[in-house]
Amino acid sequence: MSEFSTYLQDILAPLASSPVKEAMTYSLMNGGKRVRPQLLFDALEAYGFPVELGYPMASAIEMIHTYSLIHDDLPAMDDDDLRRGKPSCHKAFDEATAILAGDGLLTYAFQVALASDVKDEQKVCLIEQLSKYAGCDGMILGQSLDLQAEQRTTSTLEQILEIDRYKTGQLLILPLVSAAILADRKEDLGTWIKIGTNIGIQFQIIDDILDATSTEEEMGKSLSDARNDKATIVSLLGIDQAKMLAKQYKDEIDRELAGLNLKDQKLRATIDALLDRKK
Repeated sequence: MSEFSTYLQDILAPLASSPVKEAMTYSLMNGGKRVRPQLLFDALEAYGFPVELGYPMASAIEMIHTYSLIHDDLPAMDDDDLRRGKPSCHKAFDEATAILAGDGLLTYAFQVALASDVKDEQKVCLIEQLSKYAGCDGMILGQSLDLQAEQRTTSTLEQILEIDRYKTGQLLILPLVSAAILADRKEDLGTWIKIGTNIGIQFQIIDDILDATSTEEEMGKSLSDARNDKATIVSLLGIDQAKMLAKQYKDEIDRELAGLNLKDQKLRATIDALLDRKK
């Protein structure tokens, strides 16, 4: 990941100096688990391709993920002051600059993705997927569903899972389908969508468990779910049943991966680490 971090830094370097560039750099380079790039790299390696082929698309996905966090933390959304152990973008700078920094990362992501060293048809497909999974039928739909849920007094399990499928799951599907496109294996897209969806739900369940059992210092971010009375898998089912549900999704992921018949040891290790993570 150190080489990829250098690549991310170099991508931002040519941008004109401004407070917005500073805020973009602050948020993008402010640590983070880099889960989405790692999934893309592991899937590429499972296909027998070098991870460097995925650097542009992984950067684009990480930019969009970071923009979503900047906007999520704003007072109009979750109103969180802490992100990755440091002040949220709007606290480190100001609200207007944070909004523009998010806008900048989102729009620049498409330009960065076009640097992928593949055929033009593959580039078009990559951009299509980037727009689809980040857009108003993807992650943004999940954010909208999340806002709607805040107006309800109670939520069902299916309603919570629907939010998780979109708000979290879409940007975890995206690196996997991107790897298939980069490897010119579009016939595998359906399986990767199933895997990414299940990773997204599993990831959010673990997040909800950690939010309920950890401190802000341990997590490095504000724990606003309880403060905002947000319905989660944990608040609905309890911690033990939430852990059992996460394990069920992990088992389904393993079955789908087996069907692809790839050299996926690294990918399985990354997915296992997501299930067992402590922050």
